Amino acid sequence: MAEVILHSLFTDFDISLFKSGKHYRLYEKFGSHPMTLNGVEGTYFAVWAPSAKMVSVIGDFNFWLEGDHKLFVRWDGSGIWEGFIPEVGKGNIYKYKIQSHINDVKTEKADPYARRSEHPPKTASEVWDDNYKWKDKKWMSKRATKNALDSPFSVYEVHLGSWKKQVEEGRFLSYAELADELVAYVKDMNFTHVEFMPIMEYPYDPSWGYQITGYFSPTSRFGYPDEFKLLVDKLHQADIGIIVDWVPSHFPEDAHGLGFFDGSHLYEHPDRRKGYHPDWKSLIFNYGRNEVKSFLISNALFWLDQYHVDGLRVDAVASMLFLDYSRNDGEWEPNMYGGRENLEAIDFLKEMNEAVYQNYPDVQTIAEESTAFPMISRPTFLGGIGFGMKWMMGWMHDTLQYFSKEPIYRKHHHNDLTFSMTYAFTENFMLPLSHDEVVYGKRSILGRMPGDEWQRFANLRLLYSYMFTHPGTKLLFQGAEIGQGEEWNFQTSIDWHLLEYDGHKGIQNLIRDLNKLYKKEPALFEKQFSSEGFEWIDYGDYENSTFPYIRKGHNQEDDLIIVLNMTPVPRENYRLGLPRKGKLKEVFNSDHKSYNGTGEFHNKALKVTDEPWHWKDYSVEIKLPPLGMVALKYS
Repeated sequence: MAEVILHSLFTDFDISLFKSGKHYRLYEKFGSHPMTLNGVEGTYFAVWAPSAKMVSVIGDFNFWLEGDHKLFVRWDGSGIWEGFIPEVGKGNIYKYKIQSHINDVKTEKADPYARRSEHPPKTASEVWDDNYKWKDKKWMSKRATKNALDSPFSVYEVHLGSWKKQVEEGRFLSYAELADELVAYVKDMNFTHVEFMPIMEYPYDPSWGYQITGYFSPTSRFGYPDEFKLLVDKLHQADIGIIVDWVPSHFPEDAHGLGFFDGSHLYEHPDRRKGYHPDWKSLIFNYGRNEVKSFLISNALFWLDQYHVDGLRVDAVASMLFLDYSRNDGEWEPNMYGGRENLEAIDFLKEMNEAVYQNYPDVQTIAEESTAFPMISRPTFLGGIGFGMKWMMGWMHDTLQYFSKEPIYRKHHHNDLTFSMTYAFTENFMLPLSHDEVVYGKRSILGRMPGDEWQRFANLRLLYSYMFTHPGTKLLFQGAEIGQGEEWNFQTSIDWHLLEYDGHKGIQNLIRDLNKLYKKEPALFEKQFSSEGFEWIDYGDYENSTFPYIRKGHNQEDDLIIVLNMTPVPRENYRLGLPRKGKLKEVFNSDHKSYNGTGEFHNKALKVTDEPWHWKDYSVEIKLPPLGMVALKYS
């Protein structure tokens, strides 16, 4: 059997960067790399295990026997073990067998930098290489405008394992099949972006992908890495951006994963008060360790570099920011200043965002963050954390709470909707109706709507219309766009058969047209993160539960006048105060027949009069449909 040959891809500069936490391309060095060395085909392996006294590569090429292929340790104190193994190549399965200096503990670990992993429940890594030829040059050259903060940004959130089934074979779609079916659907529905819940390799299906063991491996559940690249490529060719969920907040304790890697707390913080997450029964990265920072930032850049991803939605940021997150008194230790902020995690997030935007200024990072921690989406040079956007969890909570109430009681909860505008521009907010809102007994979005069958669907149409005309970018989870009746179940597909019914088909038509309206009307996106882009006409009409406001773009002629009627009482002669004279045309009505509305309360040619109203010099009378929204524009 061929012996391991001493070889290295690391320069002294690489080692210096790695040890200082500034090497952001570690995937080019660590892991398994098929190559030709002195005319011999084989694979170079490199792994970080500073507490090891021996590291062997075990696999299907040596009967999984330790000792046959021992790696060499570098003598520079980096803790890196490496070597070239002849006759090992793409498709070979392997792990690292690590014997620790600490009590001679032995661990068998998957490669933290593996480009492909075995299909769960198998846990080994696979030597991989591909030469995918990208065809998305047009998208990549212009995506800075597509991902800009003053462009429409409407996201369809997808769990690849439960979007659609291949019915005949009783399985879910592969990456290659999704490249046809999902891409065509997202394009038809006029979404600008798709967001995938974690696609990095994970062992446990009920974790939905949020317990990651293969940070550099697209999950093998749906195919090969080059097939995932095909899916991304096809999205880009269809003018659709892709965001992936990224989870730097915690990782599972599975035996083959990062935990207790070389017999020591290598990746996780050694203090359980900082290194263990009680909610998710998982380990927390040691953000103060330079090599761990390099690992995580390299991983963030890996997906942007190797897979042309357009954005990272960063999971559970709140849990990273605070030392006392989900902990009782006595279960956490204050920082050096006596506060509850996790200073090491905050520094890491800042550095990660800086690295992303310095290397890929045309992408976005988006924080799932639920607290009032300031300046999450403000640049680091201004003292912010550096994200491009932040989920507006307060808006989501207040809005769903308001819409769940019977209309007769809504006048007592008017402030639930107006409150969001008091803080809407403190961050670059994305409005999320995500997977988290349709699980664990919360019911589907449609399931929360009150009233009889017609009112439930009208309420849902109204909710979505409000969402798409409220400042901020948008995110909608799969199934919500057809009015899914049941909660999300990761084991089954969307209930596509519901589209046989007019109510559900109407919701789908509505979302398609709201996306179209969002992309077409500059007033809805040009100033979506600025107070200059929004003006209340009247925020105090709680008796009638109406909400009239103006959305503004750069040009006055693009202004959109929005009026929401939150009751099932139609208003034939609703007088609306306006800032100037002219004629109005209706550009959207959530009560349209194609949405399964009544179709009886449309506004045709409208002429603004001199009669003052709503503290404005001019006004017009319009028709407001029951539980409906109208959007008007000067013609």
